[in-house]
Amino acid sequence: MMKVVAEDPGLFYQHYPRVAAVVTVNSEGRKNALPIAWHCSISFKPTIYGIAVSPKRFSYNMILQSKKFAINFLPYEKIELIAALGGCSGGFTDKFTEFNLAEDEALKLDVPILKDAYAAYECAVIDSRVFGDHAWIAGEVKAVHVAEELLQDNGVLSLDLVRPALYLGGDTYCSTDQDTVKHLDRDQAGRGK
Repeated sequence: MMKVVAEDPGLFYQHYPRVAAVVTVNSEGRKNALPIAWHCSISFKPTIYGIAVSPKRFSYNMILQSKKFAINFLPYEKIELIAALGGCSGGFTDKFTEFNLAEDEALKLDVPILKDAYAAYECAVIDSRVFGDHAWIAGEVKAVHVAEELLQDNGVLSLDLVRPALYLGGDTYCSTDQDTVKHLDRDQAGRGK
């Protein structure tokens, strides 16, 4: 495989695909929904989840002001909704009305939980730091919403039952293929045993 080596990262899509998610926030009675691809778990104890949000986004100040957010994981069947939510600003559009976003009730925090999400986390902001053109916002997970019927006995999503929406970059989406799922014993994998 021939590789190009350069200092310029180009479009910076080499680390994709990533699970597409929708961050929701409620600040002073106003709700918004923002699709993101840059997010991950940070800690098990306490349970901390991080999201990267551009300070230019309308949701950024809402999150800092309210000190809370939810992250919602939607199935592949909702990619058009995810893309549409990213195609307009919450500063000019009430996305919950425009896209008829149905909600489940939050358990601990006053944050919107999307009914279409197969999983969602209610997060209380514990830190926010700007790095380059994005802020990394860390939130302690205060409640988890999950459709348990979509999980295997080991807590892993059953890809026979749900296909996560994956973002490839450049407004391109895909999903998973159950035929490619393989559980590996990390003590044995790659050792020829």
